[in-house]
Amino acid sequence: METSNVLFAFGLTLFAGLSTGVGSLMVLMSKKFNPRFLAASLGFSAGVMIYVSLVEIFAKARVSLAGVYGDRTGYWFTVLAFFAGMAFITIIDRMVPSFENPHEIANIHEMVDSPAHGERKLLRMGIFSAIAIGIHNFPEGLATFIGALTDPAMGVSIAVAIAIHNIPEGIAVALPVYYATKSRGKAFLISASSGFAEPVGAILGYVLLRNFLPDLAFGWVFAAVAGIMVYISLDELLPTAEEYGEHHIAMGGLIGGMFVRSLSLGRFV
Repeated sequence: METSNVLFAFGLTLFAGLSTGVGSLMVLMSKKFNPRFLAASLGFSAGVMIYVSLVEIFAKARVSLAGVYGDRTGYWFTVLAFFAGMAFITIIDRMVPSFENPHEIANIHEMVDSPAHGERKLLRMGIFSAIAIGIHNFPEGLATFIGALTDPAMGVSIAVAIAIHNIPEGIAVALPVYYATKSRGKAFLISASSGFAEPVGAILGYVLLRNFLPDLAFGWVFAAVAGIMVYISLDELLPTAEEYGEHHIAMGGLIGGMFVRSLSLGRFV
């Protein structure tokens, strides 16, 4: 692997991870917050990630494994790795208690406005949300890094999609911390720090790909990444989009994301 390609992939992963800080800035610095725009953006992000996973990543993983095992066996191994990726991210979800899991919060604004949550509880919720997001961001960083290393254009699509997906996560951390401490600086730092798990995931991916994984295993990893991205889209992006906006706005964004990605792919056919 060339150093320039590795640095480019790592840079994209860092960009995606630090977008949690963008979410915190949206609520800490702006007086006007447009939830419908965020909902459409999340739906768009889900569309890009699902299309990339099923049309590009899965297909490339199948070609890689079929070259070793043959078409039929290679296909089934690709399917196995795809669902193994889903199982992996599901286990991570289950390890995080539902209260501290930012993806299980029905509406962060309602929780802040609730008198039942004192300052300590809000601070605890914000810190545990940051930890939970860090755990979730780890495989996302690996997915972004591997995608960018294999195909820079595809890596950009994945990075932008995950960056949009990280914005509401930054909101979920920044709001309770800010209302608990009344400090914009602390809220921003804790929120932004949760995104650093993504470049850590990228570094691990680089170490694995460089020292431990043979070429054969790359197909397995790529298929697992596709499963992780589809799970994230269905379990996190679309539900969050509907919480911030409306069903049709989320679906419109989803279709738009798929359509735009299909157009960008058509340029290289």
